Amino acid sequence: MMLTDRLQSQQKCIVIFALVCCFAVLVALIFSAVDVLGEDEDGINEENCSRDCKAVLVQNIPDRIFISHEDTMPLTTGLESLLNRARKSVEIVSPLWALNSTDHWSHYTYGRQGQHLLKELMDLKSKNVHLRVVYGLQNNTIAPELKLLSKYGAEVHDVNMTALTTGELHSSFWVVDRKHMYIGSADMDWRSLSTRKELGVIIYDCSCLVLDLHRIFSLYKQLQYRDFVPAIWSKRLAALYNKEKALSFQLNGTNTTAFFSSSPDKFSPKDRNRDLQAIIHVIQEAREFIYISITDYLPLIIQNSHNKYWSRIDEMLREALILKHIEIRMLISCRQQTHPLTSNFMWSLKSLCMEMSNCSMEVKFFIPWLLQDGSLIGTNHHRYMVTDKSVYIGNFDWVANEFLVNAGTGLVISKAKDERSFSLGEQLKGVFERDWQSTHSKTLQPSKIPTCSTNTVFPSPLLKSQKSQTEHENGPNASL
Repeated sequence: MMLTDRLQSQQKCIVIFALVCCFAVLVALIFSAVDVLGEDEDGINEENCSRDCKAVLVQNIPDRIFISHEDTMPLTTGLESLLNRARKSVEIVSPLWALNSTDHWSHYTYGRQGQHLLKELMDLKSKNVHLRVVYGLQNNTIAPELKLLSKYGAEVHDVNMTALTTGELHSSFWVVDRKHMYIGSADMDWRSLSTRKELGVIIYDCSCLVLDLHRIFSLYKQLQYRDFVPAIWSKRLAALYNKEKALSFQLNGTNTTAFFSSSPDKFSPKDRNRDLQAIIHVIQEAREFIYISITDYLPLIIQNSHNKYWSRIDEMLREALILKHIEIRMLISCRQQTHPLTSNFMWSLKSLCMEMSNCSMEVKFFIPWLLQDGSLIGTNHHRYMVTDKSVYIGNFDWVANEFLVNAGTGLVISKAKDERSFSLGEQLKGVFERDWQSTHSKTLQPSKIPTCSTNTVFPSPLLKSQKSQTEHENGPNASL
């Protein structure tokens, strides 16, 4: 009898302990979900949002890079247009804040663009426009620009990517009044407004689309002070659109579809496509051509002791070349940081077309100017792809580690199935072709590794108005 009572008592204890554990786990999950909530969306929803939108490509083309701005707007002009339209809020995500140059460049015009933009951001308070900023925390320090903006009423939020994913924040986008937006390669860095070659897109009066980008901003904002990623996300942070259910809307007068992607996997709530999924989707949907302009291309997982081949994008390009006979062009930035194996991977792709008809794979490297003091002007900082069907503009270099641990955002815009024209795609194709045909683009040569750390040296930075015919003829390819 006593043995039976003891067994029953032990069973009750086990049941009670199990219930307590389940309750504890449930409470933890509830708090994890409730703690990371989406923000108020100003009453905007999928029923009352605006779908008749306008888009313009924006570029920063440095003075020493002689390429036309045709069909695009200067980056600084585009960002200022967003600030001029702001009535309630400006939300900015940038991995770097260095608008106020303090080195020798500030004596030239190069540093003034960033200083002017910083002043415009400071002036938002006097217009009763709320500025919110998200940046990647590094070494537990905050940039002087952010300290200054906080004194002018800005909300400043950091994301500790080292603790969350061991990576970095590379996202770069703006959300204005939750109906205008910018996304592209430029950081809030004076170099992005002067000496680097940048590209992005600004979209106006498009709250249906921009509301979804605001949700990504809200996700980042709510990760402040955290050293873990929640197991469950709020429904108000879930994606509104994805590649299976893209937004249908009017863009520059044509029927268009679009969706945002995000990385890494941990930062992708329900229904949000990863950046890698978005890139693969765009490659697979192409039928005629794929043009890629990227800072770095390296299908390797780079680790301390050894590297590992990462095939996800590389194999999609090979499939497009061999099985679909799609024309591929890749324009890659040539700089000191360019990995030596980049040209090897490019030759591996090009070799697929040897002795094979209906196969076209071309590669060029974009060469910046190198001044006597070692400063570069015109580093190609682009991160985009354009095909006959779609446009992808993102924040990542196409290096394996970027997609695995870093935070980034991408935008896919495609022409609707019933549309014959695709103005944004045609404009971006034009940008690519002008870069491709410029004297700064050097064709990948057989059995020759590009010397990306050695570029043409000129004695001093000159403005476009000071360009001589001799300099134009003796472009960067002259020494390579």
